[in-house]
Amino acid sequence: MCGIVGYVGSAEPSDRAQGVIMGGLARLEYRGYDSAGIALVGSGGDRVAVAKKAGKLERLAKAIAEQPLPAATAAIGHTRWATHGAPTDVNAHPHLAAGGRLAIIHNGIIENHGALRDELAATGIDFLSDTDTEVAGHLLASFVMGGMGLADAMRAVAGRLEGAFTLLAVDALDPRTVVGARRNSPLVVGLGDGENFLGSDVVAFIEHTRSALELGQDEVVEITPDSVIVTDAKGAVVEREPYAIDWDAAAAEKGGFASFMDKEIHDQPAAVADTLRGRLDAQGRLKLDEGVVDEYVLKSIDKIIVIACGTASYAGLAARYAIEHWTRIPVEVELAHEFRYRDPIVSVKTLVVAISQSGETMDTIMAVRHAQQQGATVIGIVNAQGSTIAREADAVLYTRAGPEIAVASTKAFVSQITAGFLLGIYLAELRGNKFPDEIDALLSELDAIPAKIQRVLDTAAPIREVAASMANERTVLFLGRHVGFPIALEGALKLKELAYIHAEGFAAGELKHGPIALVEQDQPVFVIVPSPRGRESLHSKVLSNVQEVRARGARTLVIAEEGDTVAAQHADEIFYVPAAPVLMTPLLCVVPLQIFALELAAAKGYDVDQPRNLAKSVTVE
Repeated sequence: MCGIVGYVGSAEPSDRAQGVIMGGLARLEYRGYDSAGIALVGSGGDRVAVAKKAGKLERLAKAIAEQPLPAATAAIGHTRWATHGAPTDVNAHPHLAAGGRLAIIHNGIIENHGALRDELAATGIDFLSDTDTEVAGHLLASFVMGGMGLADAMRAVAGRLEGAFTLLAVDALDPRTVVGARRNSPLVVGLGDGENFLGSDVVAFIEHTRSALELGQDEVVEITPDSVIVTDAKGAVVEREPYAIDWDAAAAEKGGFASFMDKEIHDQPAAVADTLRGRLDAQGRLKLDEGVVDEYVLKSIDKIIVIACGTASYAGLAARYAIEHWTRIPVEVELAHEFRYRDPIVSVKTLVVAISQSGETMDTIMAVRHAQQQGATVIGIVNAQGSTIAREADAVLYTRAGPEIAVASTKAFVSQITAGFLLGIYLAELRGNKFPDEIDALLSELDAIPAKIQRVLDTAAPIREVAASMANERTVLFLGRHVGFPIALEGALKLKELAYIHAEGFAAGELKHGPIALVEQDQPVFVIVPSPRGRESLHSKVLSNVQEVRARGARTLVIAEEGDTVAAQHADEIFYVPAAPVLMTPLLCVVPLQIFALELAAAKGYDVDQPRNLAKSVTVE
């Protein structure tokens, strides 16, 4: 959950170390904003220079402006999403050990911290914080003070810890080195010229380098200005090939928009187009990005299970209708954190599709590993190159959405649905469910979607105005049928995440089975109305649901296809989207709901990029 950055540069102390860390933390604040801190070495002496503050990064920046830190050659920084210990100055990272000689930062949860704390306390260690991280710091100090170098000591610490962690540490007596270790938590290396970087996400250093190195499980990395040494748990050197970061640094900036979320909503036409681009091989067949799954295996699949959490699970639900229709394979969508605890029926004929923007969602990672233990084939749909799911899955389909900074997902969501469609088309082609001309037609229809999303954005002024007028609403309901149902769920989730008001999404057919009791005078109800060109009975049935809530005093806000005059007759407010194949309409219908949540939350004065209690990447179970 937390954001971490490390840097080591020139031999002479300068302000660059602090600048790189603070810039990286600003880019990573979406990963946690309960507190932030920085530690610097290289100014001489035997103590690390530290500044840390509870609250958002701006409080740390203000503290440093009032009491400047010394120039440095190396530094580490941290922005926190609290797990152990309240978000206070004392609990903020970095934590010091060895009388201030060492500083450590941490992302994850150390499950055996209690036993280790008791062990260290018995040696006379006094703990200042409530965090599990301070335990790792004092444990590191015990090895360093015993004569080990920082990298060897970090390896020894990792061998004692249980749980999930990324650790970074610096030593005031070794100011040209930063050391890191990872287990079940992300860490990536940025390769520079006379300087090197570490981060929980490439966004941390994308401004400074486009060359990166991924780290495997239980590996330790030691960076100096001129070297990067990766070793395994036993200390053996591991050779890693660098990869190029294909994200533009400008993609991690607001670009003139008031918020990252507004920018990322407007990025969606490009995000879908990039997800579609370059997907055909030399024979004109669809291809996956990385990994190889034998065609015989995919032809023998008799069940698909999509595992994901939150918004990603709704993307899986939206894609399920198309995948089943095109492939005639049954598709289940499971919450990853429930999957492995219910003794799922998985076999070698099961294809598991793991969806995660970061590729580091811990619940999903553990579900992937469980599925592989049962013999299933796993394909990952992720956005982040080199992430854990991308590495551990049998194959991966990258969404290519670029960095998504706002905590509430938008462009990652539509890219995940698009990737799910591509997977469905790939399987349908491979298994012979669709003829080549049908495949071409589906791809052409998908290619037309980005321009249609742009039309929704260009005509969004009415929904922005309605949302801004609803800041005092206490609850909003969302209804949808067929592919509209997961969009109703996602619309409700966006409103909960951003505006902190009660919102629920329902399958419209369930309305009279209970939820209609919630409807009272002036209750806002969003309804996603299916195209009248599809199953006509479904269109009429949803309009019947609109009439049912309207008869009980609801205010109906309807999303419908352009030209649907019948739907307009039953709406207090109507928002149109361009005509598209029914199975692809989630990519269009979700956009007005994203804008609605954004504008309503902004009208309430909330920070739409950093909603309370949430972090972008959930790297703990």
